[in-house]
Amino acid sequence: MAQAKIAVVTGAGSGIGRAAAHSLLAEGWTVVVVGRRLDALQETAALSGVDRCHPMSADVGDRAAVDSLFDSVKTRFGRLDLLFNNAGRGSPAVDFDEITPDDWAGVVAANLNGTFYCAQAAYRIMKHQDPKGGRIINNGSISAHAPRPGSAPYTATKHAVTGLTKSISLDGRKHDIACSQIDIGNAATPMTERMTKGVPQANGTMMVEPRMDVAHVGRAIAQMASLPLDANIQFMTIMATKMPFVGRG
Repeated sequence: MAQAKIAVVTGAGSGIGRAAAHSLLAEGWTVVVVGRRLDALQETAALSGVDRCHPMSADVGDRAAVDSLFDSVKTRFGRLDLLFNNAGRGSPAVDFDEITPDDWAGVVAANLNGTFYCAQAAYRIMKHQDPKGGRIINNGSISAHAPRPGSAPYTATKHAVTGLTKSISLDGRKHDIACSQIDIGNAATPMTERMTKGVPQANGTMMVEPRMDVAHVGRAIAQMASLPLDANIQFMTIMATKMPFVGRG
């Protein structure tokens, strides 16, 4: 019997991370679910209904915590086949001159530094394991293409994730490490609940925005993860069909 492949999913205590973890588990993966709140991760594991879901608490913005996390994964499972770099945060939607240094630093720590720390730790394992190789999927967001009003920290980090994705993809070729990015628009999660009441648009109006079932995102991650390492979905955009992204705002 083939050994189950090992995945790490960050930000897995709710929303997109939880949906991705459950889809991977349904496809037979062993999944390490990561986040800051152990109780939420335990809920993700319990809801999965299988014993291949393993909660591990860590703050991805803390380099020492990330290194400890991936050391534990390597020690316990012997290898790593997939990282879904999903953990991240936003900041209050304020005018550009009102962004606080703490909000800027917090978003950069979670969205950019955390993505880098986790990707580098995963890359190091994938490079040296036997057989070598693996896949890294970064959560880019629609904001990797276009900003919302008042979102400079989030948008800047998500644009940076695109550059990081391309660099990892290029450097990883010689080690059979595939790297890709999924850009998600308006998945129905607690983070997007505000869209049901109306959010600011580029033309200054407020508009209720359509959302899609987050389970679709989970299945998209599982599809990307199912490919052999000689094939890669470099960039995927999955979004609510009627969200205001393509077109004038």
